[in-house]
Amino acid sequence: MRIISAVEVESALDFGSLVECLRQAFRRDTEAPLRHHHTVKTTGGADAALLLMPAWQEGRHIGIKTVTVFPDNVERGLPAVMAGYMLLDGQSGSPLAFIDGPKLTVRRTAAASALASDYLSRADSARLLMVGTGELAPHLIQAHAAVRPIRDTVIWGRNADKAAKLAKALNRGGFRVTHTTDLEDAVRGADIVSCATLSKEPLVRGAWLRAGQHIDLVGGFRPDMREADDDAIRRARVFVDTRGGTTAEAGDIVQPLESGILAPEDIAADFFQLTRGEKPGRQAAGEITLFKSVGTAIEDLAAAQLTLERA
Repeated sequence: MRIISAVEVESALDFGSLVECLRQAFRRDTEAPLRHHHTVKTTGGADAALLLMPAWQEGRHIGIKTVTVFPDNVERGLPAVMAGYMLLDGQSGSPLAFIDGPKLTVRRTAAASALASDYLSRADSARLLMVGTGELAPHLIQAHAAVRPIRDTVIWGRNADKAAKLAKALNRGGFRVTHTTDLEDAVRGADIVSCATLSKEPLVRGAWLRAGQHIDLVGGFRPDMREADDDAIRRARVFVDTRGGTTAEAGDIVQPLESGILAPEDIAADFFQLTRGEKPGRQAAGEITLFKSVGTAIEDLAAAQLTLERA
């Protein structure tokens, strides 16, 4: 059995290739039950979460990712999200590879946002706002820049020092990255707003949005988490990675559904419909589009297959 490190995963999964790999994955028939989500009590801190995400393709591969989310890890200097991925032979069940889970997760998650952007953001989108400074942030910035001509990126975070440090690390010739403490102004000025936080209160306000923007909501993975308010949901055409996952787990979808702000039929399309051409993405330059992802084992399996092929 191969042991594939984080360095090998990042080398194997360039965003151009991974975005196309995910596009093809949603066009294929893959079994991916709704992930198991368990609350884990901790001593003297916020509750943790254990996620189990299986997927398989008949006769080819079986894969399962185990994920832990410990929100207090930020204070320990550790990633909030940790994971491991096991890839098995689809005919015998024998283990083929154990793959670094955190790197696989951030790469496929960012690539999913880029895939959505390819259908939903304006083709001339040049200014990106990154809301959040965690492990996902640099990957989301790179992924969006792989599908759109991003020239300027602004980073906002609750910790201004972390935002400034990340901006300095990513800033380079021809790709300008700065930080800001004015979230409202940054949202108003962006073509694409990408959010990757663990916020329980909305950060992006619908009143701040302007025609033609694309909103990418990545962070909230529980019903009690929100990154955009109800007004943003009202003003946008709403898209999701999977209907089953987002309508059960994502607060940015679950809460508006419960309050009646959003009806199930108001969700314009999911990845299956977008990638197979069954539903349109952006239809007009002036419309506001909003994409909410919670992640799916289909993405993990596709990324793991590409990693094993290339590593």
